[in-house]
Amino acid sequence: MTRCGTIVLAGRPNVGKSTLLNALVGEHLAIVSPKPQSTRLPVVGLLTRDDTQYIFTDSPGLLEPEYQLHEAMRAAALRAIADAELIAYLHPGTEYPAPPLTTVARLERPPRAPIVTVYTKADVVRPGARPPVRPSEVLISAVTGEGIDTLLAALRERLPEGPFHYDPDELATQPMRFFAAEFIREAAFEQLHEELPYSVACEIDEFREGAEPVYIRAVLYVERDSQKGIVIGEGGRTIKALGAAARAKIETLLGQRVFLDLHVKVLPKWRRDEPSLKRLGYAAS
Repeated sequence: MTRCGTIVLAGRPNVGKSTLLNALVGEHLAIVSPKPQSTRLPVVGLLTRDDTQYIFTDSPGLLEPEYQLHEAMRAAALRAIADAELIAYLHPGTEYPAPPLTTVARLERPPRAPIVTVYTKADVVRPGARPPVRPSEVLISAVTGEGIDTLLAALRERLPEGPFHYDPDELATQPMRFFAAEFIREAAFEQLHEELPYSVACEIDEFREGAEPVYIRAVLYVERDSQKGIVIGEGGRTIKALGAAARAKIETLLGQRVFLDLHVKVLPKWRRDEPSLKRLGYAAS
């Protein structure tokens, strides 16, 4: 009998959830940034290996909300935990032992799904300080690949028996326009500094996948006119660099040439405005 189930990658911001998702599916799907809180919406990646289909959800970090966008991110993370059939609770191996997930997520009761505690960043743990892992714990490095097979084995034995939900060749469940917006935002995290990337949102206005090259018209939203000037840069230098970086990421995933038509607009205080968050897909309508 085959096994198949949903596994949420849960934990605080910057514990390596997105890096692990990319390592598991073998494709760059989720934003990876040294800056915390870069994941705003769950990203679903698929791995089918032999008789098992793993449906991984990279959820936003469990944070203490400061404004409405944070509230929406936390709500998305809690929904992913509630809906999952299995929870991979990530915590840095350098900060052993991990506090209970119920404490980190501020849950009133333990989740219904089984929990596998995954200690990450094994490649930066000092040799004499490696955590003593128990049967429901795994030490991994998504960078070197250490412990990945052990993790998959631990997850497999806890997944329910049942048919595959997706074609074994598929890597993700979301449409390409979703990933295009995410890659543009990832480029913003790479090209811009300090707090500015947190004020940037991306909306895809048009996505013509049948064109050659693929035509994508996207809008980067910022909260103030001064931020718009920074994103564009002197003589358009910054927006050109950002667009080139984003285009390369999208072309790699699509396997096709892309024409990226990128614009910048001001959407005042969008992170604190419920209608704007719904429009951008960050809050439930």
